[in-house]
Amino acid sequence: MIPSIAALLCGLLFGLGLILSGMGNPAKVQNFLDFFGRWDPSLGFVMGGAIAVGLIAFTWAKRRRTALLGDPMQLPASTVIDRKLLTGSALFGIGWGLAGFCPGPALMNLATLTPQVWLFVPAMLVGMWAHQLWAAQKS
Repeated sequence: MIPSIAALLCGLLFGLGLILSGMGNPAKVQNFLDFFGRWDPSLGFVMGGAIAVGLIAFTWAKRRRTALLGDPMQLPASTVIDRKLLTGSALFGIGWGLAGFCPGPALMNLATLTPQVWLFVPAMLVGMWAHQLWAAQKS
């Protein structure tokens, strides 16, 4: 019960951060990426803040053996920058730039009933499913 409540509170805090930062607004995201048009640098501050918080949190987490709720600490172990990582990053960035959504803000925006979001989320889920099928066939 406690892990579920903690997950809910973390999700609500994350969603609130997305709303307050403007990450849920596709136009704001696309303007951030439009360097030669209506460039809006404000999301750079959002990213900088997220990196700072993440750096502090990961530094602290590396020193722990268990998470705050007692589960074993599970941190990323790989430090390899390979073709798979670069390809996935590029595809994510291209999709984010074209649609103005990444997964978190897209899920948050389902509540707005915006048609673009209701088109994007199923397409995102189909892409995730297709990747699972492709990865299963490779192994």
